[in-house]
Amino acid sequence: MNEHDSEKIAWILENMGYLPVDSDEEADIILFNTCAIRQSAEDKVYGKVGSLKPMKNANPNKIIAIGGCMMNMDESRDKILKSHGHVDIIFGTQNLFKLPELIRGLSSNNKRIVDVKAEYSVENDKINAIYSSPYKALVNIMYGCNNFCTYCVVPYTRGREISRDPKQIISEIEKLVDKGTKEVMLLGQNVNSYGKSLCNNYNFVSLLKEINNIKGLKRIRFMTSHPKDISDELIESWPQLDKLCHSLHLPLQSGSNKVLKEMNRHYTQEKYINIVNKIKATVPDIALTTDLIVGFPGESEEDFEKTIETIKKVEYDSSYTFLYSPRSNTPAAERDDQIPHRVKQERFEKLLVELYPIALKKNTNEIGKIREVLVEGIDKIGENLVGRTLHGKLVNFPGDKDIIGSYVNVKIVGANTFALEGRLME
Repeated sequence: MNEHDSEKIAWILENMGYLPVDSDEEADIILFNTCAIRQSAEDKVYGKVGSLKPMKNANPNKIIAIGGCMMNMDESRDKILKSHGHVDIIFGTQNLFKLPELIRGLSSNNKRIVDVKAEYSVENDKINAIYSSPYKALVNIMYGCNNFCTYCVVPYTRGREISRDPKQIISEIEKLVDKGTKEVMLLGQNVNSYGKSLCNNYNFVSLLKEINNIKGLKRIRFMTSHPKDISDELIESWPQLDKLCHSLHLPLQSGSNKVLKEMNRHYTQEKYINIVNKIKATVPDIALTTDLIVGFPGESEEDFEKTIETIKKVEYDSSYTFLYSPRSNTPAAERDDQIPHRVKQERFEKLLVELYPIALKKNTNEIGKIREVLVEGIDKIGENLVGRTLHGKLVNFPGDKDIIGSYVNVKIVGANTFALEGRLME
């Protein structure tokens, strides 16, 4: 979600006449798009913004702007206001469309501008984007969240849930396909509840069916799915949606029913496993990924072992695993039974001991198979091509860069915990 917001911001700036540069020193404007999910992300912002003060003092005309989720949190915004007087513009997640107005306003009065009012509406959602890939695109289908998980700031930083008009979404994807996009990732804090704000019977499956009919589009992905809202209709429709990738990100967070209740997740371990079993029965080769939080307040060793138990039953292809990070003004942060960092770290390491062998086994099972891969680019080392399979698995393989952007058949010849090694088929 933040990545796509950054793509939109890039489009706004380029349409104002700004062009990207390689260093802070060269820049006329330095803009931070922030995340507030974890404290570590916030700390990086404070450190980086602080380091720019001498540069700003040397060049007062250089504009420093901060947007994103952090700026919709009172405590974080106040810290920037009090301790980082060299920041010129502060804006929120729901009014990034006003960025040109804010920059022009700063130029006219040279006074700090703070605008974090929630002003999003579907009428304002006309911003294009500078996409990071010409072959893949991120597409918002909805904004905000109504779930209020007790550890999460998203409902406070991104507002209440609102679905985009399906015609608007379809039109956007059709235009992207005309420009060469072959794969889209549909974005929402909870894609399964898409359509609830539209006041009709149009839902997420309805949208998927329409997108699946777009000529020239090859693949559809989506994230994130909330287990409490995933429907039998979606699961049963999967085999008929030939462009829908065989991968699903289904956040578990915890395997303990006690912890899940205290997180306000509205499902149990048993219900979650039942959903997984339904999905596997319908899409046998589904690749499942998840989110896990270690050390939620009050989590006992027994609670933690329930998470381990669930991992063993589900067997995830990969997982995003985090130490619980208290977020200001959330119910979980106010609890007096916080878990010591040492205990959280120990549990985190135990979790990885369980997760990594399963992921390695899943990837090793791919060896010998021929998979269709969208070639996305060159790996970080600059030696091999890199792309993803229908199941979302990363594949590195030798090949000519001229095939970047194409779908090719690759034989899997090796595997590690995080990626596959392949050989291009003639």
